[in-house]
Amino acid sequence: MKKVLVLGLSTMLLLSSCVSKKEYAALEAKQKETQDLLNSATVKLNSCLADAAAANARAESLNERLADMKKTNENLIQSNKDLTMLTSKGASNVEKTLESMKEKDLKISRLQDAISKKDSVMLALVTSLKKEVGINDPDIEINVEKGVVFISIADKLLFKTGSYTVTARAQEVLAKVAKVVNSKPNFDAMVEAHTDNVPYQKGVLLDNWDLSVKRATSVVRVLEELNVNPKQLIAAGRGEYAPVAENDTAENKAKNRRTRIVVMPKIDEFYDMIEKEMKNLEAGGN
Repeated sequence: MKKVLVLGLSTMLLLSSCVSKKEYAALEAKQKETQDLLNSATVKLNSCLADAAAANARAESLNERLADMKKTNENLIQSNKDLTMLTSKGASNVEKTLESMKEKDLKISRLQDAISKKDSVMLALVTSLKKEVGINDPDIEINVEKGVVFISIADKLLFKTGSYTVTARAQEVLAKVAKVVNSKPNFDAMVEAHTDNVPYQKGVLLDNWDLSVKRATSVVRVLEELNVNPKQLIAAGRGEYAPVAENDTAENKAKNRRTRIVVMPKIDEFYDMIEKEMKNLEAGGN
């Protein structure tokens, strides 16, 4: 542009020296018109350059937005794949859980059947005991608790005060108990002896622990003499520490002085019975 202006001025100076004033004025007007056109073109050019820069900036912004949208779209596609996979795994887990619940329900049902069978056996045992021992004797109590038969015999029927020698009357009762236990070779008979809280002060025994153990052992020996298999017998002394009543009256103390014979299935044979029952049920289901 500077070169054009210099050339224009040079041309005007040259022409002014050899043209008339009228022609000079015309040339000067032409030059002014050209300059105006040049200025206008320069303004338009600058405007175009500014528009171009703005357009480039918008294009760059759009490219960045496009890249973000592509990334977002890729993330959504991946999330959809992950969700599909999780849904598939979830469905599989639900199916496995339902199958496991069915198996557990079946096992519980089989176990309940086996327990019912055991309860039937225990009920028959109680009936047999009550028939043999008698149910009208106030010093003998027979009941079932949680699948176990308890024969509770009052202390006065078995022993004299402070003694661990079984009385003749007790021999008769234990003979009836032995008959029933002998009919159930798959059951154990645990003899549990209990005392009140009055300290033991006779003989060589130290305390109520000693007395209760000796009484339990004495009953076990009588049952063994009555041909009960010793492998079925268990002797347990509980002393004064499992009372059924407060030791605050003579009557309550008499209740606590007792011997219990606990007739129960052998644990290993009980589970064998359950397993056998479950196998029978499985065979029937197949």
